[in-house]
Amino acid sequence: MRRSRNKPQRKETMQKRLEKSRYANQNLISIFIVAMCCFGLVVANILYTMISKKHIWSQHEVITSDIASSIQTPTIYGKRGTIYDRNHQVLAQETVAYTLIAQFDNRTEQEKKEDEEQQEKLDDMAVRYALQNGTYDEVVKELEEEKNERELLYVKDAGEFAKSLKEVLGDSIDETTIAELVKNGMENGYAQSELGTGTKRLDKTVMEALQEKKIPGLGFIETTKRSYPTSPFSSNLIGYATYSEDSGRISGINGLEKDMNSYLAGKDGQEQFQQSKRGEILPGTHRILSQAEDGSDLVLTLDSNLQRIVEEEMQITMDTNGAESAWCVVMEVETGKILAWASYPTFNQNTPLEIPSYTDNVSEMNYEAGSVMKPFVYASAIDAGVYPYNQLYRAGQFDYTVDPGTGEIIRLENGAVTGYPTIKDALGKDFGVLSFEDGLANSSNIAICELLANYLDEKTYENYLDKFGFFKATDIPFVPETSGAKNMSDATSYLSTGFGQASSITVLQLMQAYSAIFNDGVMMKPYVVESIVDSATGQTINKFEPEAAGTPISADAANQTKDIMRQVFAPGFSGEKFAMEDVDLTGKTGTGERYDPETGTYDTSVFTSSIMAAAPADDPKIMVYWGMVSSNYINYSAEPFQVIMQQALIANSVNGGTSDSANEPYGQWESYEMPSLVNHSIDYANNKMADKHVNTVIIGDGSSIIDQFPKAGGTINSNDNVLLLTDGQSLTMPDLIGWTRKDLTALWQLSGLPIRQDGYGKVVWQSIPAGEPIQADTEIEVSLE
Repeated sequence: MRRSRNKPQRKETMQKRLEKSRYANQNLISIFIVAMCCFGLVVANILYTMISKKHIWSQHEVITSDIASSIQTPTIYGKRGTIYDRNHQVLAQETVAYTLIAQFDNRTEQEKKEDEEQQEKLDDMAVRYALQNGTYDEVVKELEEEKNERELLYVKDAGEFAKSLKEVLGDSIDETTIAELVKNGMENGYAQSELGTGTKRLDKTVMEALQEKKIPGLGFIETTKRSYPTSPFSSNLIGYATYSEDSGRISGINGLEKDMNSYLAGKDGQEQFQQSKRGEILPGTHRILSQAEDGSDLVLTLDSNLQRIVEEEMQITMDTNGAESAWCVVMEVETGKILAWASYPTFNQNTPLEIPSYTDNVSEMNYEAGSVMKPFVYASAIDAGVYPYNQLYRAGQFDYTVDPGTGEIIRLENGAVTGYPTIKDALGKDFGVLSFEDGLANSSNIAICELLANYLDEKTYENYLDKFGFFKATDIPFVPETSGAKNMSDATSYLSTGFGQASSITVLQLMQAYSAIFNDGVMMKPYVVESIVDSATGQTINKFEPEAAGTPISADAANQTKDIMRQVFAPGFSGEKFAMEDVDLTGKTGTGERYDPETGTYDTSVFTSSIMAAAPADDPKIMVYWGMVSSNYINYSAEPFQVIMQQALIANSVNGGTSDSANEPYGQWESYEMPSLVNHSIDYANNKMADKHVNTVIIGDGSSIIDQFPKAGGTINSNDNVLLLTDGQSLTMPDLIGWTRKDLTALWQLSGLPIRQDGYGKVVWQSIPAGEPIQADTEIEVSLE
């Protein structure tokens, strides 16, 4: 009975449960539908925003103006490689430089007002805080300095701005042009503007001078430039590199800087980041897309100390002789390493605004060398076994004809009319009857004619000239060359080639050819690049070694020729004035005529004058070729050559070779390796230098060495000046008497003292007496003779 009473109740409960279940399902479906609608709206909003960059409801920009279009992918420039000399002294390097900009206040009046109000609030807060902490005076002073700095932020007057720049930069800028550029920037609402010619890549010293003037609106962009610390320094050989607006990097323009640009130039990389409108890099956005690689370093065979001396002596050569051009090469006989290379007129590689000549006289000048060619006729005759030992000839003049059947050159009596030009000795001198040995010592053209007409034949002599490497490039690595021209098409040209006329050669060919005579018949190929080095790891990429270019003559023929040439420097002979006490020389002087292709004649007033010499004569180690083009071809001084030869022997610790060579000035000297003295005390430095016969100069009144010249590892020689800069604040004027331009340059580089130099040679007068106190900006004047 109980079951029957409960049955309708259970049925009713079941129905309610079914109704609740249906209601719940309907709610779930509704919620799902609403959720899907919301999701759709979100997705639509996102898609709309991504496409339009605006909010779907407010239509506001979703990317703020601070970071809009903010992805940047600038180039990372690889640093250009450094060029060093053989002692690792810097010859060319990439350094920090500064480009000038004018900064303009392009804020609206409202923005200016808001900025001023904000600044006033900040200043008031700083003052209140200072009053609480007892630092009022200090803070007020700082706030005043900051206010003064804000006054310098923007250009106030275009004309005054340009005038102030002109006072520092001088003729390197045009004041009117600068003023117009600045005025244009102010009127057009620019934020800043570059200033054009003469205002880019300036040295730090110039930048500091401009900073001191406190020019309103003047700004500086830090960049890089190519710097040559000791320029002019073999300027045509090394060349120069400068920033190219087209490529946006430093590139070689001429010389090794150009020809080795693929080694020196770095490989650029790239980075990427986002930045705000204010130029701030947004955190987490920076990444390197590709790494930059620095260029390779070059180590040259040149010796900095010797090259500086050569530069001085070549400038003296130009100035004292009114020379059109000049040249000098110093080379190791046994290796072909070139220790000094100079071509004049030259130019300053740091400011190559005017380059007087793009022709390098050493490798690219084709010239008729004159009498320095005569020893090759002697060497050829000796090597061919036809040299007339102990025989005499008649000097004076050479009249001749040519046998039409055999082509043989036949000497005739003086005054014979043949249709061929008479050949005479220089200046019409008649030396009478001479031995052939005396003929070379007197630089007799007739001796050459006799040898070529009666002992050597044209084919044999031409073959020797080819073996000596004339009329073709030496293939010196990385240096452009010309080849000269062989002109032996007739009897006159054949004879003239023997004494250095008619045919043209290059200085570099002459250096290579003479190395065979000085080096027991083995001819050494000249080279000037010692090695190419990875600047990042210091590992050598390519190293160049001495290379024989052939053996044109036997050792016996070379030594006989070398011995005959020693007499050139004996009293009464052609090279007497070049002779050096305590240095035994072998070599040959030369005077050559210049052919003018425009007139088809030889110049009668301007000649080439030169000397090729090696020392010591018994076993030559160093060879020097010095020459010039000038109207002063008789009474010029031999001193430039003598100074260069002396310093070349010192630089390589070579004894002069005479019996008196234990005596000064040239015969006996010592060379040392410069120790590292930086970060050591004065006492330590004096102890390290005590056993070296050098002049140690202490700069400043400090107790510790902070810089030195020469650098550690460099070579110093007897009586050299060694400069040590201390950490002191007070400077005392050194005794500069007897100093060279090299020493003065070192003093300037170490101390920053401005030194005005007049003349060449050694210091004979200084404007401030030794021992007087001086300031860091004291200008010093010196005279050299």
